[in-house]
Amino acid sequence: MKKYIEKLQFITHDIQKLSHIEQAQIACSAGAKWIQYRCLTKNDDELLEDINAIAEICDDWGATLIVTDHIHLAGKADIQGFHIEDFDADFGKLREKLGEDMTIGGSATTLEGLIRIAREGADYAGYGPFYTTLTKPNNAPLLGVEGYEKAMTALKNLNIDLPVLAVGGVTLSDVDPLMNTGIFGIAVSAAINQAEDMREAYLDFYDQVR
Repeated sequence: MKKYIEKLQFITHDIQKLSHIEQAQIACSAGAKWIQYRCLTKNDDELLEDINAIAEICDDWGATLIVTDHIHLAGKADIQGFHIEDFDADFGKLREKLGEDMTIGGSATTLEGLIRIAREGADYAGYGPFYTTLTKPNNAPLLGVEGYEKAMTALKNLNIDLPVLAVGGVTLSDVDPLMNTGIFGIAVSAAINQAEDMREAYLDFYDQVR
């Protein structure tokens, strides 16, 4: 089943100046159509409190709500999909558990991982890190523009049609060269939610990705 995947995906994060709910509200009011709620620090009751509030915001603005991990919360809130950060996740089993209607995305740091995610039936993939990031630090090599060029060529040669989004330290000036590699879109957190004016930052990214 072909799913709707947005080209500009905004990812909430634990930051001091704005709650996850406030981040979602500002992004949606700026026109965001995809909110990925990424919180790995709260218990289930706190997560559901956030998710239910963000789900109402997304419903008001017509945005898709994706939750990072926490698949045990499926069915307990109005969640349209999950983004799985476990590089070893079995997407075939996840599909069996979550059903065909649920959007499922995965994370990859290598071309091999990207190909596996596609072949196991994920709806999209976040591929990175593009550059150094403090939002989701890891030891994977930085891909740079060249890494995305190689990946898109390889996927095309294998006849793999997977929406690939660049993630990890992407700034506004990186968008054009990244989109020129043939990737589907961009996933952004810090460059938007830590900007001086978050709404303007989102709009700037939106204009560039389009």
